[in-house]
Amino acid sequence: MTLEETLNELLVKLFKDILEIESKCLITEEFKDISCNDMHIIEAVGIEEPRNMKTVASLMSVTTGTLTKAMDALCDKGYVLRERSTKDKRVIRLRLTDKGKSAYYHHEQFHRQMIKNISDEMSEKEQEVLVFALAKLVDYFQLNYYDTSEESEFVDWSKIKDEK
Repeated sequence: MTLEETLNELLVKLFKDILEIESKCLITEEFKDISCNDMHIIEAVGIEEPRNMKTVASLMSVTTGTLTKAMDALCDKGYVLRERSTKDKRVIRLRLTDKGKSAYYHHEQFHRQMIKNISDEMSEKEQEVLVFALAKLVDYFQLNYYDTSEESEFVDWSKIKDEK
């Protein structure tokens, strides 16, 4: 098998496995009424200050129109609250309920455990190489498949290469 075939096979398997395993781990009995996509919306709403629809839609790389239907369902299920801004009544802020925060922390724990399990099996040098390779992959998708004026936080390769 060539290097290109091996990389392709590994990437395809990785993407498939991440989606499948994340779904199995996240959608427990407690959270059976939502999807993995809903979990990612909950993550985008966050636990800090309330966020507006535009910010959450941007984090999810969707339009506010697309987000609205999912947000309606999350509000109906008791994960998210919509609050009107007191300064500008046109602005709607999103905030997680206690149930939403519970889902947020559940999702966060999955990711922490995944990173811990991966990094525990690697040397510091292997971790650096993995970060470098994944950053290049992120940049490839950002620069080639997203219609965005924002640059990836990883795009300055000179800094990374100079550190090596």
